[in-house]
Amino acid sequence: MNAPRFNLHRALLFGALGLFALFFLTPLYVMVATSLKSMEEIRTGTLLSLPSSPSFTAWATAWSSACTGTDCGGLRPFFMNSVLMVLPAVGTSTLIGALNGYVLSKWRFRGSELMFAMMLFGVFMPMQVVLLPMSQVLGWLGIANSVWGLILVHVMAGIPSTTLFFRNYYVGLPDELIKAAMLDGASFWQIFRRIVLPLSTPILVVTLIWQFTNIWNDFLYGVVFSGADSKPITVGLNNLANTSSSVKEYNVDMAAAMIAALPTLFVYIVAGKYFVRGLTAGAVKG
Repeated sequence: MNAPRFNLHRALLFGALGLFALFFLTPLYVMVATSLKSMEEIRTGTLLSLPSSPSFTAWATAWSSACTGTDCGGLRPFFMNSVLMVLPAVGTSTLIGALNGYVLSKWRFRGSELMFAMMLFGVFMPMQVVLLPMSQVLGWLGIANSVWGLILVHVMAGIPSTTLFFRNYYVGLPDELIKAAMLDGASFWQIFRRIVLPLSTPILVVTLIWQFTNIWNDFLYGVVFSGADSKPITVGLNNLANTSSSVKEYNVDMAAAMIAALPTLFVYIVAGKYFVRGLTAGAVKG
């Protein structure tokens, strides 16, 4: 008697989940379908119709020659700027966060809790607050309007979050491991490299995905701190979407948006399950 009821509940559950998935995936479908259509088909067809003759012409235009009106050369240079910015910024902020979390959880000192509490202000501080002082710092360092300047900005902005993640995760590691290694004569760095880091895979995945998503999708810092040759992909996409043209090419705009979103989509498709596992393993607990 219970089996039919259980199956009905499962069917209702999966039906509701399917409706939610359809609701959230419809815009993605519209973007992909529109990017594969010609402008004539967009004007004469419907929004949800499939492309009659799919073509990647709009993708090629968005990538290499979409912004001829403003001489921006398409999204390719912006994409490469984002790659050159994201990789070192993500790696550096994650490493610093791991070290901070290690120290603040396993090598506590007088004032460490106060220091951690003060660092948490950076997690909730509005980004607009740091625009002027950060501009002055970049000017003093001589890296304003450069990719190196953007890397420094994102590293500094990411340290509070990465420290929070690692500190809360490392609190759950047994203190006996650290004490036993110290009794065996292991140094600060040896303990971190040989014991703590090998146990940090879940939180490393969470932090890397978190930082990659935040930095890749950032627009405010990119538009404020970048120069003509260092603008990231989000700024390039904005320039493309606002390019003045006699005929608005919606297929090119949709293709450009998909190009800008592909890296984060790829990361979540490939490593999304590890992200969820890392969260449940203690990434945001404490």
